[in-house]
Amino acid sequence: MGEPNRTTGGTQRDHVDERTARRVAEEARETEWRRPSFGRQLFLGNLRLDLIHPHPRPDAEARRKGEEFLARLREFCATKVDPAVIERQARIPDEVFKGLRSLGAFGMKIPERYGGLGLSQLYYGRALMVVGSVNPALGALLSAHQSIGVPQPVKLFGTPEQKDAWLPRCANEISAFLLTEPDVGSDPARLRATAVPDGDHYVLNGVKLWTTNGVVADLVVVMARVPEAEGRRGGISAFVVDMASEGITVENRNAFMGLRGIENGVTRFHDVRVPAANLIGREGQGLKVALTTLNTGRLSLPAICAASAKWAAGVAREWSRERVQWGRPVGRHQAVAKKVAFVTATAYALEAMLDLSSQLADDERNDIRIEAALAKLWASEMACRVADELVQLRGGRGFETAESLAARGERGVPAEQVLRDLRINRIFEGSTEIMHLLIAREAVDAHLSVAGDVIDPEATRGDKARAAARAGGFYARWLPTLVTGPGQRPGAYGEFGPLAGHLRYVERASRKLARSTFYAAGRWRGGLEHRQGFLGRMVDIGAELYAMSAVCVRALADAEETGAGPLAGDGATRPGRTALLLADAFCRQSRVRVEELFDALWRNTDELDSRLAERVLEGDFAWVEEGVLDPSIPGPWIAPSTPGPSERDDVHRTVW
Repeated sequence: MGEPNRTTGGTQRDHVDERTARRVAEEARETEWRRPSFGRQLFLGNLRLDLIHPHPRPDAEARRKGEEFLARLREFCATKVDPAVIERQARIPDEVFKGLRSLGAFGMKIPERYGGLGLSQLYYGRALMVVGSVNPALGALLSAHQSIGVPQPVKLFGTPEQKDAWLPRCANEISAFLLTEPDVGSDPARLRATAVPDGDHYVLNGVKLWTTNGVVADLVVVMARVPEAEGRRGGISAFVVDMASEGITVENRNAFMGLRGIENGVTRFHDVRVPAANLIGREGQGLKVALTTLNTGRLSLPAICAASAKWAAGVAREWSRERVQWGRPVGRHQAVAKKVAFVTATAYALEAMLDLSSQLADDERNDIRIEAALAKLWASEMACRVADELVQLRGGRGFETAESLAARGERGVPAEQVLRDLRINRIFEGSTEIMHLLIAREAVDAHLSVAGDVIDPEATRGDKARAAARAGGFYARWLPTLVTGPGQRPGAYGEFGPLAGHLRYVERASRKLARSTFYAAGRWRGGLEHRQGFLGRMVDIGAELYAMSAVCVRALADAEETGAGPLAGDGATRPGRTALLLADAFCRQSRVRVEELFDALWRNTDELDSRLAERVLEGDFAWVEEGVLDPSIPGPWIAPSTPGPSERDDVHRTVW
C-alpha cells in the first residue's frame, strides 16, 4: 500500500502518469455522436436553431401529472417544512423524509410500472426548484438519490431483473452514488477501492469520501476496481450495494460551510460481499455508467440554482423598493439598479436554460451531454454571482443571519445562507475547472477526430501522414462555412422581432468561436490541452451563447403563449411583452461578457501565471506568508484510506 509518509501521517499514493489517466478517461467517454446536439454545433460555428425552435413543450399527459404533483409538493413544503429548523439543527427531520416519501418524491423519475411517478425531466427539475427554494439541502437529498444514485444507472444499464429488484425499492428508499475517495476526485485512474471476484460474489474493500446521502442511504452505487485476470477484463465497475450488508461503516458525517442539512459522510467497506448479480453493466464499464448517468443527472444542479436566483429576484425587488436612502428607494440609484437588473435578468435566463435543457433531455432524439454540462457550469457560476450581489444589495442585513434579523424584529431573509449553500454547486458533480476541460474535450472532438495522430507524439510517420490528409479534407470543407452566415444578413431571424439582432450576434459569435478554436489548434497543436485558460474561456463563451439562445427561444414562446408576439402592438398581454424586454436586457448583459471573454482569449497572463505558480510551489515566495499564524487544526492534508476494518463508530442512521 506504499510506505508511510512520516511528514503527513498518510501513505504515498500509487503514481499514475498523465497519459494513463487520460487514456482511462477517454475509454469511458462516449466517442460517437449518433444524435444531433445543439451545443456541439454551436462550438463548430453552426447555429442549429431548428433543434431548439420552436421551444419544445411537454405533452398534455406529462403536464397533467407534473402539475398535480407540484401542487401537492408545494403544499407540503409550505406547511410541513421549516427551513429554519433544518439550518439550526443541521439535519432534515425524520418526519420530512417520511412526508416526502408519502408524496412519492423519491420516485419522481422512476417509471410508474416500478411504483414511481414517472415524471418528465422538465417536471422533475421544477420539483427540485420547489424543494430547493425552501432549503437546498432538500434538493441535494432528492437529486443525489435520483439523478446520480441507484435509480438512474439501473434505468439506463440495468437488466430487467435488476430493474424489478431495485427500482421499486428506490421509489420508497434513499440511495447514493459513491465514486470519490480521499485521494481520488476527477482522476478515476487512481481509484483504490477494489471488488475481487469470489465465486458468485465480489468482495468489496475501500474508503469513499463525500458520500452525499450516504449517512442515511438504504442502497448505494459503488465504483470499485475489479482486478484483471486471465479471461476477465476487470477495470472500474459499478455495483449496487445494500447498506445493511455486513462490513460497511459510515465513519463520519461531514459538516460544510453550507447545506447544513446534507447527509454526507465517509464510508468504509471491509470485506463486504456483494452478489455478482449486483454488477451494473459489464466489468470495466463503471466509468461509462457514471458519465452517462451524469449527462442528464447534472441538470439537477441548475434547478437548484434557478430556484435560488428566482427567490433572490423577489427579495431584490421588494428590498430595493422598500429601503430609502438620500430621499429615494435604493433601487432607483444606478449603482443598486444595475444589481437589481442583473439579478432579475439572470434569474429568467437560468430558468430558460434549465427548461430548454430538460425538454431536450425528454426528447430522446437529442444528445444533450454538452447542453447539460453547459447548464451545470453556467448555472452554478451565475447563481453564485446572483447570491453575492444580493448580499451586497442588502448591505449589513445581507451578512446577518435570518434568525438574528428575526430576533430583532425584521424579516428573516437568509441571504447569507443562500450564498453559502450555492457555493458548493461550483464543485459538486464536476468542479468549474473540470467542467471546462470536459466540455472543451467534447467541443474540440471534431478536430481531434480528424487530426489526432497529427499531434500524437507516439503516432508513426505513416499515421501522421494519413491523419494530415484526412484533416486537409475536413478543413477544406469546414473552414469556408465559417466565413459568412445568417448573422450577417440584416433580416435574419426576423420572427424574433426585437430579439433577432441578438440571435444574429449568437450566429456570428459562434463562427468566431470556431475560428478561434481552429487557430488555437494550429498554433499549439498537442499543447492545446494544457492551455486550460484558453479552453476555459472558450467554453464560457459557448455557455453564454447557449444561454442567449435559450432565452430568446423561451421569450418568444412566452410572448406567443400570452398573445404578445414580438410584432404585437402596445395592447399585447403584459407578461409576454415583459418577457421580451427581460430577454433583451439579459442578452445585452451577456454580450458584454462574451466580448470580454473573446478579448481575453489572446490577451491574458496565463503563461506568466503558470511560471509564477511553478516558483510558488518551489517555495520561492514562502516569505509572503510570514507574519501570520495558521489557525488550522493539525493533521495530514489527505486522510489515510488504507483498506481494513473500521476503528470508528458507525454513524449510519435509518430514517424510516
